[in-house]
Amino acid sequence: MKLILITTPKFFIEEDQIITALFEEGLDVLHLRKPDTAPMFSERLLTLIPKQYHKRIVTHDHFYLKEEFNLMGVHLNSRNPDVPLNYKGHVSCSCHSLEEVKQKKGHFNYVFMSPIFDSISKKEYLSNFSFDELKAASKSGIIDKKVIALGGIRPESIRLIRKLGFGGAAVLGDIWDRFDEHNAINYAEVLQRFKQLKKLAD
Repeated sequence: MKLILITTPKFFIEEDQIITALFEEGLDVLHLRKPDTAPMFSERLLTLIPKQYHKRIVTHDHFYLKEEFNLMGVHLNSRNPDVPLNYKGHVSCSCHSLEEVKQKKGHFNYVFMSPIFDSISKKEYLSNFSFDELKAASKSGIIDKKVIALGGIRPESIRLIRKLGFGGAAVLGDIWDRFDEHNAINYAEVLQRFKQLKKLAD
């Protein structure tokens, strides 16, 4: 099962070091999500991440970065709902209902379905699906390998996600909440948690 990491909305000093270390530990895909930030900061971050990992990065903003840095692809959302003109390559998108997943997954490499569980990073972002709904969606084939679970992803939820037939899990809060950019001396706890999640996803 694929394990995807979404960046924090804001940049921080150690970010490139942590991302590089996570790729070295087997991170499948990184989603670069930096809403309302100037493109120059994303460019700087990408120049600090070794080039061999660029092909495993999907950008949510500033789609020109895909070609400039030879990234994996682009991700559509409410801020950036359209594929660039004449674009060819990986495209994913965000979905927030089973109906939306059903309509869109055939047109994308994969889709994020959220929030599966109560969000860790956005406290007001509560689960949108009951277990019975998820079980029925799995049985009917709406949930399959092209659907990535997002929202409240932690070790105990990965087992259920696998059982329901999701193609992967996208994590944010459970990883980044373990690093305090103002106080942390190192990021060993981030790597340790990632390894735990990766082992369960594999």
